[in-house]
Amino acid sequence: MLTNHNKDLCRNFIDLAFTQKKPTQAAKLYLSASYIQHNPHAQDGRDAFSTRFERYFQEHPDTEVLVKRIVAEGNLVMMHIHAKSGPDDRGEAVVEIFRVENGKIAEHWDVVQSVPAQSANQNSMF
Repeated sequence: MLTNHNKDLCRNFIDLAFTQKKPTQAAKLYLSASYIQHNPHAQDGRDAFSTRFERYFQEHPDTEVLVKRIVAEGNLVMMHIHAKSGPDDRGEAVVEIFRVENGKIAEHWDVVQSVPAQSANQNSMF
């Protein structure tokens, strides 16, 4: 089924780019040549992605990205992620949204929320 294929594609992209910390290789394999970025702090394109995250991992070599859940419908894949820049970082809850086209990630949106020191409830953000 195409939806499961798209989930696997996005999971593999996150694994290679962020767990294995190989963003250039991940961009070449998984991002379309005309990759569209909706994060206002990031530029469009595979090269922009590679440059940004190669630099980020040099500055934050202990970064950890944990995929908590994946939901997909058709060509859209949503991932709920706990991202930490190092072992002492509470991190951020991130929802990544990808649009897949012709077997590549063609478009990306994200929503990011810092994990607070205290919560008004006993539930985890994850």
